[in-house]
Amino acid sequence: MWLCFTFQIFFSLVMVNKCNGISSPIQPFTEYKHSIELQTNISDLWWTVDDAEQEILFELHMKTTGWIALGISPGGGMTNADIGVGWIDQMGTVHFQDRYAYNRSRPVIDHTKTDWFALQGREQDGWTAIQFRRLLDTCDSMDVPIKSGTNILIYAYGLVDPDPSRPDGDISYHENRRGTRMIPLRYYIDQASDAKYANFDSFDFRLNHTVPPADTTYYCKVFKTEIKFPTKRHAIAHKILLDSDNRDFVHHMNIYECDSQAQFDDKNLPDDVCDHIRDQITLCSSTIVGVWSVGGDEIMEYPDEAGYPVGGDFIVNYYMIEMHYDNPHLVSNKRDTTGIRFYLGHKLREHDIGYLTFGTDATAQALAIPAGVDRFIVDSYCPANASHNFPKSGITVFCALAHTHLQGHTVWTKLIRNKVAIQYLFNSEAYNFNYQFHNRLSKRIQLYPV
Repeated sequence: MWLCFTFQIFFSLVMVNKCNGISSPIQPFTEYKHSIELQTNISDLWWTVDDAEQEILFELHMKTTGWIALGISPGGGMTNADIGVGWIDQMGTVHFQDRYAYNRSRPVIDHTKTDWFALQGREQDGWTAIQFRRLLDTCDSMDVPIKSGTNILIYAYGLVDPDPSRPDGDISYHENRRGTRMIPLRYYIDQASDAKYANFDSFDFRLNHTVPPADTTYYCKVFKTEIKFPTKRHAIAHKILLDSDNRDFVHHMNIYECDSQAQFDDKNLPDDVCDHIRDQITLCSSTIVGVWSVGGDEIMEYPDEAGYPVGGDFIVNYYMIEMHYDNPHLVSNKRDTTGIRFYLGHKLREHDIGYLTFGTDATAQALAIPAGVDRFIVDSYCPANASHNFPKSGITVFCALAHTHLQGHTVWTKLIRNKVAIQYLFNSEAYNFNYQFHNRLSKRIQLYPV
């Protein structure tokens, strides 16, 4: 069994040779593990994290022949951001500066020590490309550490090169030539394209109801499955089908298998605010088969060795979607058709995939934060007997999804053996409620029964 685990309060790698959605006409200087289009036809970023050296290698391409910049921001803006600024002069020489922004004014050169280092660069077809590196944690007060979890990147560019002979480099104002992206640099999963799965069999579950005119709503709908494959097959990826008109309302959703003992009237399946039908959906609220949260990628591919089993002896009669809507302006008459699609592989894979969920329930008995505190740690322990049903060969954990609500800032899970914490199963040092994603572990972890 291979697992992607979620931990909630309820806490419930490959090399990229061809990059999807890249605009730059310039070939990257080397191969990277990850790439992303920061802004269509404007800016592309490649990177590789070297955990052994505690270093990250970047390559930034921007559609300009002026200066280009990439920054690590603690809050999403310029204030206290750590920024690398570079350009190619008329002689083809690469210039690069380590800068720091005290506020929204021009960032100053970091004179404590230089931590951004340019390796090479070039201009071509109106674009600038620069490869550079820095440590994940520089121990510099004018730098921002690149932690596990959510990283907030800022980027900008100018139309002309700075004049290094002028005070502070004389960077021209970027005006509206800037942007922000939340990216889990250390645990990113590259996004597949829709075209990749165009010829695969699939099955969907989709909502079709009006978004409740309430600030926060958890909505649940049960589906009768139409899956009737005579032999077992594996889903090898899933796609979240976001209703384009309702992205501002959809915050996160869980997709569950219903227990085999669950029985419903197929002509009147539960479909309402979750609290209104809680007694009816008790047997549909424990076994997760898919999770998506705001900010996460829409397509999740499973490891080549594993898939989610459907058909044959793996019989699931009902599934349920639990949707969290945010509607602070109490908008009414908005119909939502968000859902999920599973893509079926052509061949059966070696392992089955599933979710292991653990953590603390969001109830007054399980989670109570004292009034007036500015920092509070919640510890929960999973007893050894929870692993009794694991196969003797163990289970493989390949990714993790952390989930808490607005007061959560850091979420971690430790693996304890013989009463000694031996390693983190996952550590989200920088958690962000509005950017929750599947973290693909750089090294898969084995869990065994006790």
